Amino acid sequence: MELTRDFPGEYLHVRRVGARSITVVERELTRSFLLSPATLVEDWPVTTVQALDAAAVDAILALQPELVLLGTGVRQIFPEGAFLAAFLRRGIGIEVMDNAAAARTYDLLAGEGRRVVAAFILPEG
Repeated sequence: MELTRDFPGEYLHVRRVGARSITVVERELTRSFLLSPATLVEDWPVTTVQALDAAAVDAILALQPELVLLGTGVRQIFPEGAFLAAFLRRGIGIEVMDNAAAARTYDLLAGEGRRVVAAFILPEG
């Protein structure tokens, strides 16, 4: 049996998720970041769920998502309701999950051509 590995070439994709890093295409990232099919915003200045604020919302909205996936690290941690409401008031869906689940969901939706933005929180250090 012949096996071939298919690499998505049309969009930025997540290749690997670890506890302290995530690999996008071939680049290993160790700081929080935003990811859309066409854009990688490195060094997103959010290191905990509690640090999510209006500036974090604005940075995500700048990528014009129809759906936001918030990866909160190795565990799913829900942010304050005001953060979630900032998207819902604009008709933008938001889902909160751990980073591994967010990466899988992002790759699936990006592969379908959706305007998805994944916001990944990675711990400092």
